[in-house]
Amino acid sequence: MKKSKYVDGFVLVVPKKNFKLYKQMAVWGKKLWMKHGALEYKECVGDDLKVKPMGNMMPLSFLKLTKAKPTETVWFSFITYKSKKHRDEVNAKVMKDPLMNDPKWKNVPMPFDMKKMAHGGFKVEVSN
Repeated sequence: MKKSKYVDGFVLVVPKKNFKLYKQMAVWGKKLWMKHGALEYKECVGDDLKVKPMGNMMPLSFLKLTKAKPTETVWFSFITYKSKKHRDEVNAKVMKDPLMNDPKWKNVPMPFDMKKMAHGGFKVEVSN
């Protein structure tokens, strides 16, 4: 039996003026997490967020969920691991990595509002 994977998922709102800075941080984050064993690292910017009916259902849009303004973009991001234990091991290594204190990012303000960010760990139940 194949062991289920584990995913850390994030939804965040980034002001359009901070798009380039956030993307730079995301590329840096990808290198760091992959270096320490993450299986996958994805940062996805909203592209088609206008909600359309799905049969009788009208789902909630990410724009409404996050209360994103027209000057903001919604990002959906996830990091995949072998298991929750593996996630905890990778994250511990990342937090100890000297790059976490990279002077390049030391005085750079967070390019998004942490109050508009959601995060959670998810056990994968269905996958290809």
